[in-house]
Amino acid sequence: MKTIYLECAMGASGDMLLGALSALLPDQAAFVRELGALGIPGVTVTLSRGERCGVQGAQVRVLVDGEEEHSHDHHDHHDDCDHDHESHHAHHGMADIRAIVSALPVPDAVKQDAMAVYAAIADAESRVHGCPVEQIHFHEVGAMDAVADITGVCLALHRLAPAQVLCSPVHVGSGQVRCAHGILPVPAPATSLLLTGIPCYGGSIAGELCTPTGAALLRQFVTRFGPMPVLTTETI
Repeated sequence: MKTIYLECAMGASGDMLLGALSALLPDQAAFVRELGALGIPGVTVTLSRGERCGVQGAQVRVLVDGEEEHSHDHHDHHDDCDHDHESHHAHHGMADIRAIVSALPVPDAVKQDAMAVYAAIADAESRVHGCPVEQIHFHEVGAMDAVADITGVCLALHRLAPAQVLCSPVHVGSGQVRCAHGILPVPAPATSLLLTGIPCYGGSIAGELCTPTGAALLRQFVTRFGPMPVLTTETI
């Protein structure tokens, strides 16, 4: 049985999951080029080698018009209800996101998964802000960045076709995070809603380790949360 086990001891975000899952594919570089050529407005996707604590790894970066969404160090969705719009920022509503995803040259199953993930995020944000889902708007960079991350993860999992996806309890971080609405606790309210029913913990590391995108992707695809079972490892 092909199983993917996600170790989320340092949380989860869209770009973290995209980098990890794409590394399991036979040709990660080709996949990243394909993702960048899907036609998501303004998006380019790059692959580079990174190092953390002396360990080498692949980093997939999504740029929108050459700009990166805060390197995912902060809340990765800057969402507002209609009445909160700032005139100097472009925004996308759920109808715009739906139109973009539906036009992508990917299998229908990938589109359905991507929209299910995005709908979960929008639902959580609507509950936080107290407005209908269709009134939730995403700032330009955050919206397209998320579409690329979410579509990429859904496409990678479609290609990998695991029988099950298992995951450790999720480390969410601690302290506070700055977002479009000011200072919020970690986990941010939308992330907390998305993690309802999922085992998670805080710890002493200050900062947002699990973002709304990461939480929504885990909720969509993970079969079971818990410690790593007995596995014979094929690819890391």
